[in-house]
Amino acid sequence: MIEVNRILKVPEKEEIRRFLREKVRDYIQKNPVMPPTRLTTLENMAAKLLHATGMGKEMLDFTVVLLGNEIWRDTFASVPYNRRMLLLPQCLRNKKNCMGVFDELGLICAGCNGCHLNSIQNKAEKLGYTTLVAEGTTVAIGLIEEGTIDAVIGVSCMPVLHRSFVPVTRSAIPGIGIPLLSNGCENTTVDYDWLMEELENYNPESSKTPVSVNQLKNKITDYFNPPVLTDFFQSGSDTEKLAIRMMSRGGHRIRPLLAAIAYQACSTNPSNEVQKHLAIAIECFHKASLIHDDIEDDEAMRYEHPTLHKEHGIPTAINLGDFLVGKGYHLLAGMPVEKTIQADCFRVVSESHIKLSEGQGDDISLPKQIRHKSVEDVIQIFSNKTSEAIKVSLLTGAVAGNAPDKILNILESFSHWFGIAYQIRDDLQEFQLEHRRVKLFDFPFLLILLKEEMELNHENFNEIIDSGNLNDFVEKVDQFNITTKAEKYFHDTVNQCYEELNKLDNNSLRLALHAISGRIFKNL
Repeated sequence: MIEVNRILKVPEKEEIRRFLREKVRDYIQKNPVMPPTRLTTLENMAAKLLHATGMGKEMLDFTVVLLGNEIWRDTFASVPYNRRMLLLPQCLRNKKNCMGVFDELGLICAGCNGCHLNSIQNKAEKLGYTTLVAEGTTVAIGLIEEGTIDAVIGVSCMPVLHRSFVPVTRSAIPGIGIPLLSNGCENTTVDYDWLMEELENYNPESSKTPVSVNQLKNKITDYFNPPVLTDFFQSGSDTEKLAIRMMSRGGHRIRPLLAAIAYQACSTNPSNEVQKHLAIAIECFHKASLIHDDIEDDEAMRYEHPTLHKEHGIPTAINLGDFLVGKGYHLLAGMPVEKTIQADCFRVVSESHIKLSEGQGDDISLPKQIRHKSVEDVIQIFSNKTSEAIKVSLLTGAVAGNAPDKILNILESFSHWFGIAYQIRDDLQEFQLEHRRVKLFDFPFLLILLKEEMELNHENFNEIIDSGNLNDFVEKVDQFNITTKAEKYFHDTVNQCYEELNKLDNNSLRLALHAISGRIFKNL
């Protein structure tokens, strides 16, 4: 980060604001950048631009806001008005004469015309915006993550815009920031003409229209309602009835969502029927693997229900898992796509099925072999298991969308790093919940890091394994600062995910996967 005096200044004169906006627009046209962009990148660009124009560094943060706006502009303009939010600060109101009232979300304007708020809201709502008058970005970020918004215009003071950069970038939601002309907590002002210009900016013909992850997620959820599933499970047998019950139960549906994202972003003419077959097939494979994993690990609960083998017995559970594998292939065979595309989908799924089984086999044998394993060996298990589950979802969707090899190669590499980061995250999160600590091998990554540290310090790791004592394990994890080491692995691996995504020239796919990664990995 550039070390300057962060005075977060906005030019008082309109001509200077317009001058800088024009310079930024010219700069980005000559030096195009794909969103989302890191803050340090924007700061370096702002410093170069200000130096070239002969302006002082006190305008650095204002220029950073302008650069962020310009980088997002084409993508933002492609989002329909009714999928956008306008976030306004309460300090724009005339505090002395304001007749508005507050609820849990923010200010409800009384329409007294005592300030600009009423006219701004009226204009935005006529266009179709959702408007919110509140302090900070917490409520807005919550609404974004609930799936109601695909783009945001945020009017706020420079300090709040500065603080909100990380969460907004992490969500990969197209955003335009309009800074207030002065900092303060009451009776502030905004460049009204600038705001109106940004509000009206819309280009439905843009080639940069993002996939609406929020809307797609809702559609995917609907696919797993029993009435929809019965269109694909029609024999009426007891096995099929049990399959519908298991398919409609629990989970975040992340794998079918990834398949649908890849298909939507890569296809020139996406079909809902193909997408539905893809999503349900991928979930069939996932649910089958969970049923079999639960038997192998002798798990008692899944999605707050007894596991299938505990409720109906191991033979029934094995049979249903096998049935769902077959059903997944059957659904792929029924996709209305070209036979060559269908064959490539079968190849992707079958290759991943083999690797997943190999990874699961290595995972099962890990307790007996960990004394001879390395950190790299455990990471390879994660790659064969979790990474393959991500890869099969993304590649099957992309192949069905007829994606070029370049995209498939990037998605394969992204899946590798994503799966490893996902597994490390799970180890760390479960370890932080004391009531989830049941046995040592619930935390394979922490365990293998501990082995490495204890051996370096000439301590006997075998004692931890032989005793199986969780208290001893936790004590050693704290002693050798293992969670901090795991967190570094995690952050490095997530950064690798983003590096792969930034190689994608498919704007819709890149932004959607940025958004998914930001949501899944935000807590660490």
